[in-house]
Amino acid sequence: MERIKLGNNGTEISKMGLGTWAIGGGPAWNGDLDKTVCVDTIHRAVELGINLIDTAPGYNFGKSEKIVGEALEGLNREDVVVETKFGLVWDWKGTPFNKVGDRQLYRNLSPDSIKAEMRASLQRLGTDHVDIYMSHWQSLEPYYTPIAETMKTLMDLKEQGVIRAIGAANVTADDVKEYLSYGELDIIQAKYNLLDRNAEKELFELCRSNGIVLQVYSPLEQGLLTGGFKKGYVPTGARANKKWWQPGNLDRVVDMLDGWKPLCAKYNCSLSTLSLAWVVKQADFISVLSGCTSPSQVDENVGALNIELSQEDADKMRSDADALGM
Repeated sequence: MERIKLGNNGTEISKMGLGTWAIGGGPAWNGDLDKTVCVDTIHRAVELGINLIDTAPGYNFGKSEKIVGEALEGLNREDVVVETKFGLVWDWKGTPFNKVGDRQLYRNLSPDSIKAEMRASLQRLGTDHVDIYMSHWQSLEPYYTPIAETMKTLMDLKEQGVIRAIGAANVTADDVKEYLSYGELDIIQAKYNLLDRNAEKELFELCRSNGIVLQVYSPLEQGLLTGGFKKGYVPTGARANKKWWQPGNLDRVVDMLDGWKPLCAKYNCSLSTLSLAWVVKQADFISVLSGCTSPSQVDENVGALNIELSQEDADKMRSDADALGM
């Protein structure tokens, strides 16, 4: 599988990574999944050449990290680039973020909180280092921590060898510039798909000009672009308040996807694979996170890297999405 250079430490990451938010289960996903299937999913991803596994403490309060840790026991640790995050806590004070079930998450990017999170993540993952350590959401008042303080802590951890690369998720262009002014930023994570292309406005050029990898999450709009949902579907859990899952919007997306069936026949692929291929085509600095919950989903999604989507077809898909009134 094609890989992208990450920073200056010699690490390379696959053009597709495995996202494990759904694998963590919990209230956001209406319950837990079979753990054996989850571990098998991670192992299948690595077998097919995906070397980046993304997780976070905030994914069901450490459950996702624990499952990733169990999967790592059956793998060569140096073959896997483990990415986890910090900044969303439930056992420290902080700026309220949201509730998952009956438990409150808070934003806290202070040095002490970061160090405590790192210790807990290493224990759950069963490893002595994290390859990529990423701020999950950015700091806000009243528990605001300047990026300068956060970056000093991260650069110290990097010097100690506890982390190998630094990332930041859900950032603005100004955030990225500030991170860069205080240290090394190797990768940023942003939502990006055919229905949500805000990252193109400022983040694309920043990544291109600064050698930063853009790691795309939700490339299928939490599953909507798979074509697996019918008109009238009522979203629950993490999808319940999302724009394109609302009545009317979802119906129009379903009609658009029906119109892409000839493209699926042309490329001999599914709608999800077609949508992923579109994302991959947009820039050579993109690594797309694929949130799979079974080995068969990994097999399907990896196929996107083998599709040579023509510019004409990519433009048609963009135009069709624009027609929805984005």
